Amino acid sequence: MNNSGKLFKYMNCRLIRDGDLIEDDLWVRDGIIVNPEYIFFSEKVTADVTVDCDGAILCPGFIDVQINGALGVDFSVNTDNIEEGVAKVAKGILEHGVTSFCPTIVTSSESTYKQIVSRVKKKNGSKEGAGVLGLHLEGPFISKEKKGAHDVNLIQTFDNGMVDLTKIYGEDLTNVAIVTLAPELAKSGEVIKELVERGIKVSVGHSVANLIQGEEAVLQGATFITHLFNAMLPFHHRDPGLIGLLTSKKVPTDVPYYGVISDGIHTHPAALRIAHRVDPKGMVLVTDAIAGAGLPEGEHRFGSQTMEIKGNRAVIKGTQTLCGSIATMDMCVQHLRKSTLCGTVRALDAASLHPAKLLGISDKKGTLNFDSDADFIVLNDDLVVLATYIAGECVWSKAKI
Repeated sequence: MNNSGKLFKYMNCRLIRDGDLIEDDLWVRDGIIVNPEYIFFSEKVTADVTVDCDGAILCPGFIDVQINGALGVDFSVNTDNIEEGVAKVAKGILEHGVTSFCPTIVTSSESTYKQIVSRVKKKNGSKEGAGVLGLHLEGPFISKEKKGAHDVNLIQTFDNGMVDLTKIYGEDLTNVAIVTLAPELAKSGEVIKELVERGIKVSVGHSVANLIQGEEAVLQGATFITHLFNAMLPFHHRDPGLIGLLTSKKVPTDVPYYGVISDGIHTHPAALRIAHRVDPKGMVLVTDAIAGAGLPEGEHRFGSQTMEIKGNRAVIKGTQTLCGSIATMDMCVQHLRKSTLCGTVRALDAASLHPAKLLGISDKKGTLNFDSDADFIVLNDDLVVLATYIAGECVWSKAKI
């Protein structure tokens, strides 16, 4: 159906706007949110299509800046058909309200990066799937002591600065949105500066950095902390480490943002509450999902291991060892609101506005402001996703609204 030039009015809904949940209509034309007053007075026209939302909440589409795979796809492993894998996940996450994402590559070999970085291109979302905002390269320039599930044998340093980094990733970093690195590594300052100059966001994580090293990284241009509390030194009252960046007076007040896996497993609800109360505007929800996300309960074979999915946990068969996150973004938002009592708007902002600000794209995504992309989702009061829209087109619907 050709909707070019048609004016859509979404009525009987509550919109997330300017930090509030307000009763208003949403007007969309040619994939952009428009100002109805301007159209009415300048064009003297009314809506071509009116949609009754039956009192639902309309929120900007969710943005996931750290997702390793889903639906049996592992972006770091399924490299031969990486484009197909990204497309499969992009389609599958629509039902969870995700309209844009950063496919994430964990610490890998040089040949793997050379296969992936040039092939996973930035792409607008559509009915075929969520938009790709660029890759998140999580490693290999990280701490061996805080490697988490990363392969220690593939961890690298950049003693020669950007020369070593581009040797691993390749010279062309056009398709990269975020790089996670350990700021205590030698030459990290010059690497951070160079990446930022290239328009890439730098995140600190998988690190044994102390607070001073973290502050230096932020002053060099780092603006994100990868999965706060996980794979970093624990908080200590004499040196709070990277966690201390949330209250540091030596860095700008609007950075860094920090990622949190709000699945009730990777981050204890008490830790979630502490982070949110200290810096609610910096919280960015991430799923950090692995290939098991979206798969049914039971046993699934991945590489040399068998994963067993029980409820919202994925463990190595016969053990209680977590394989990783199988969270979905809508679940993370629901858990955040329930655990922190932060309210609907703040919970939704953490999955939409904040990641958009982190990536520097809040002029077009992460809000329902006039002239923004019409990427939005329809939710009920339990924050269950009812429908997902990209550029004004309904790309997934639970039921007709």
